[in-house]
Amino acid sequence: MTAHPSHPTALSAGRSAPPLCLVASDLDRTLIYSNAALGLGMPDAVAPRLLCVEVHEHKPLSYMTERAAGLLTKLAQDTVFVPTTTRTRKQYQRISLPGLPPKYAICANGGHLLVDGISDRDWREAVAARLAAECAPLDEIRAHLNRTADPAWLRKERVAEDLFAYLVVERQLLPEDWVRELGVWAEARGWTVSLQGRKIYVVPGPLTKSAAVREVARRTGAGLTLAAGDSLLDADLLLAADRAWRPGHGELAEAGWGAEHVVALPQMGVAAGEEILRLLRQEARRFRRERQGIDSVVIPPPAGGVGSAPA
Repeated sequence: MTAHPSHPTALSAGRSAPPLCLVASDLDRTLIYSNAALGLGMPDAVAPRLLCVEVHEHKPLSYMTERAAGLLTKLAQDTVFVPTTTRTRKQYQRISLPGLPPKYAICANGGHLLVDGISDRDWREAVAARLAAECAPLDEIRAHLNRTADPAWLRKERVAEDLFAYLVVERQLLPEDWVRELGVWAEARGWTVSLQGRKIYVVPGPLTKSAAVREVARRTGAGLTLAAGDSLLDADLLLAADRAWRPGHGELAEAGWGAEHVVALPQMGVAAGEEILRLLRQEARRFRRERQGIDSVVIPPPAGGVGSAPA
């Protein structure tokens, strides 16, 4: 998001400090990975050491490599790091990321902007007003899902933060035609559909991560916005950033989705999460040094590959 009148930089706002770099990243299958998503295809003896960053019902659930944890710690020190997730606030609060606690976080696909862990009321009210004006009501969407979903493959139907709905399904039994037909039906009512693993999300079109990130950029006077994500619900976020990255797995990779300023990485699984953080930090450091009049320094890839000690 290049600075413009509605997103003043720190310098244009009259501050002496260089403008900040804002980093907005999706979490699941971008920075953190479940057991099923780790993608540890290498021999066990050379697999990276992992750090558990989420526990659910007394069991470890999500991980990142130790090197990725070190990179994230340093990234959060040097930038405005904003976790940007479709998770509900409760689901997000299960995650314990390394480094400084983020001042800002975005949950429910942009429905909640957390400031020091508290949902911002003004943002919440603005989102509610826009959804009421532009989209069919949630109850209509839920009624259609419950009427058309087949119990043979439907496992759960859930509502997130009274903002959107999602289904948990048996993926191997799910008819592709049903998902396509749902997408057409939902689009006519101002909603979008995203299939991610075993979950089908049905989300209001105006409920976007990019809108919430723009608000954080406005509040912080960010001069550069970097982003990362893997799913169709991240596409608007990546398009709105100045530079962005996506891993070699996920909906965007499967669709061959891309843009000129979005780097499609070959890495998959937890290795992609580590590489994304390395590149985010490299770009953030380059931006800071340019603003301070110092030559850019490139962070080289680790000689030992994924799992090596952080630079």
